[in-house]
Amino acid sequence: MLNVQHLRKVFGTVTAVDDVSFEAHAGEIFGLLGPNGAGKTTTIRVIATILGPTSGTASVLGHDIVAEPEAVRKNLGVLTAEIGLYDRFTARENLRYFGNLYGLGGDALEHRIDELVRILDMTRFADRRAGTFSTGMKQKVAIARSIVHDPPIVIFDEPTAGLDVLASQTVIAYMKDAKAKGKLVVLSTHDMAHAQALCDRVAIIHRSKLIALDTTATILQQTHAQTLEDAFLHIVGESAAKLDEQAREEQHLAQVAKKKRRGFGLRFRL
Repeated sequence: MLNVQHLRKVFGTVTAVDDVSFEAHAGEIFGLLGPNGAGKTTTIRVIATILGPTSGTASVLGHDIVAEPEAVRKNLGVLTAEIGLYDRFTARENLRYFGNLYGLGGDALEHRIDELVRILDMTRFADRRAGTFSTGMKQKVAIARSIVHDPPIVIFDEPTAGLDVLASQTVIAYMKDAKAKGKLVVLSTHDMAHAQALCDRVAIIHRSKLIALDTTATILQQTHAQTLEDAFLHIVGESAAKLDEQAREEQHLAQVAKKKRRGFGLRFRL
């Protein structure tokens, strides 16, 4: 259902995705794993036609992401970190709006919205404005928005971020149900334990490159590890993983310092 071939994405002098290839099939939960900054979200954005590839390509149900972007979007449901709800709309109105964008309407759309409200346990706040919602409530509506058109392939980027345990279980139950119905679920996450519990096969990305691709059981067996986290450390080396973490921390601190300097400069001018 999803075929990624030699995908590469470059931003200036930074290579975010470097020669990534994998296939994912109907009726499975496929994990796209790696630490923050590894290239997972960029890979998803290219597959979803939000970004164009620098080279390589991908196809969704046989539709090429470059040649047939509209057909790709119709067959994909994508949840990214940007929740993107309209605060003045209720949850139902947000879902109705996005359903209309997919060409849905009438009783069929209303029945679909009712179904999603039930499945994702949103009854208590379905008719309230999104601007009043907690992060977890917004995340549920964002998930519903991404699947309102009932696509055969769903891609979730950290879908349980901001959710409590009970809400997380609701989302996990949806992913399992989608798999049982023959859909392809792609789970992008840095949470290796989460992926190990859910995924049939995984692709591990590190420093923009694909470093492992197989069933969860095979990767554990090959690395003599009990967990995917241990397997990851075995593959990349614990020292390399620590250096990457330090680099990410330094980058974050530099960005914070830069924002503070900009804020100081603005106050000084005022």
